[in-house]
Amino acid sequence: MIRIAIDGPGGAGKSTISKAVAQKLGIVYVDTGALYRTIGLYVKSVGVDPKDREGVSRCLDDIKIELKYENGKQCVYLNGTDHGDAIRTPEMSMYASAVSAIPEVRAFLLDTQRDIAKKNSVIMDGRDIGTVILPNADVKIFLTASEECRAKRRYDELIAKGRDVKYEDVLSEMNQRDKQDSSREVAPATAAADAVLLDNTGLSFDESVEAVISLARKTGLI
Repeated sequence: MIRIAIDGPGGAGKSTISKAVAQKLGIVYVDTGALYRTIGLYVKSVGVDPKDREGVSRCLDDIKIELKYENGKQCVYLNGTDHGDAIRTPEMSMYASAVSAIPEVRAFLLDTQRDIAKKNSVIMDGRDIGTVILPNADVKIFLTASEECRAKRRYDELIAKGRDVKYEDVLSEMNQRDKQDSSREVAPATAAADAVLLDNTGLSFDESVEAVISLARKTGLI
């Protein structure tokens, strides 16, 4: 069993790199950001302000989230429905950031995330995996890159999905979310004291994947 925690800001490549590492190592990939995005989607659908702690907390009783792995891909079901890329918009990024600052939301999802890691070898990415979710992870990595590099990656990703976005807006929203996530009172998005800092600004995707795998192999658990 091995548990790999990948933290870092948006656009660093956490999800895509983690998926590739999981496939190469034959372990389970857990996209924790998708869980918060899914709650954000529900909150938006019922017209609740994502920063309204009481309003969002009341919503939790009406939310059932299930993680399923279909054809090797993680699918998040909200009350029985997989909403696909509807949770991947810039708007849902901001909703996810807002609801993730609410203690009740984090408590609601904590057991779900830890239970998966108890039963499987996992690579889990997010913003507080190594500090809160899996503090005893075998490998902790804080993945980052320059602001411009991260914004360009996110911009290219959204354009490829057919989104009508501007690079300047993506950069602005990313900086806003970085500030919001790193300054929140509950589980701020910071590197664990024992995490390895991996700046992949100048690395290719394959080089980034291999860097993570190399750190995992050093544990002797794979």
